[in-house]
Amino acid sequence: MNHDSLARGVPHATPGAIVARALTGRLHVDPVEGRTVRFGRNRPNVDLCVGETDLRVSRQHGLLTRRDGHWWVANTGQSPIRLPGTRWLFRDEEAVPLANGYTPLFVRGSRDREHLLELYVADGTAKQLVPQHESVIQPPTRWRLTPDERLLLVALGQRYLLHEANPQPVSRQQVAEVMAELRPDANWSVKRVEHMVAEVRARLSAGGVPGLLREEVGEPVGNTLNDNLLRELMLSTSLVPPDLALLDPLS
Repeated sequence: MNHDSLARGVPHATPGAIVARALTGRLHVDPVEGRTVRFGRNRPNVDLCVGETDLRVSRQHGLLTRRDGHWWVANTGQSPIRLPGTRWLFRDEEAVPLANGYTPLFVRGSRDREHLLELYVADGTAKQLVPQHESVIQPPTRWRLTPDERLLLVALGQRYLLHEANPQPVSRQQVAEVMAELRPDANWSVKRVEHMVAEVRARLSAGGVPGLLREEVGEPVGNTLNDNLLRELMLSTSLVPPDLALLDPLS
């Protein structure tokens, strides 16, 4: 069996074909309208076996179907399937279309196990990725922040920087109080805090970051916009745990 991940690309696949790979094997299916691929625990009765030793995985856990020029994934099992972007697909929900290129699926199993199913929809442009052992690293895009913005966002996102489980942004009132104590030469009202955070969200949104505008997330908004902002700042290393030292004067 080839243990190479499909994330490296599938350079010779027919455009529109889907290549699927699990621990137990790999298959290639041409883009024939109405074609289906079954995956699950019951090796004799599915096209690709996933989680064959795990009783939390259904015997037929999902389907890949070619329809309307796309491949679609549907969950027919008891436990959810995790898609990229923290999206979950549950049984009997509408099938989800797969984008061209690489998509990993994670089938939920027992005792926090997840079983990987790699998918690759060919578009005719894929090239085999090669190792880049000696190449210069491409660092993440770090967003420019003014000193006041950085301090305010550290105060807002301190629970994220502390790696708390299920963190939430600090309240705007608390942030205003922190700013007033650390920057007493300015009037730090709740309104000013809101305005500065909104300016940063707008700037990052204009730079291509999704989920930072009210119209993108729908109602009720709650903390979603600021949660998305803080996660982007963390993932891009624009904010890092050592930034918590900015709050040390409060100790």
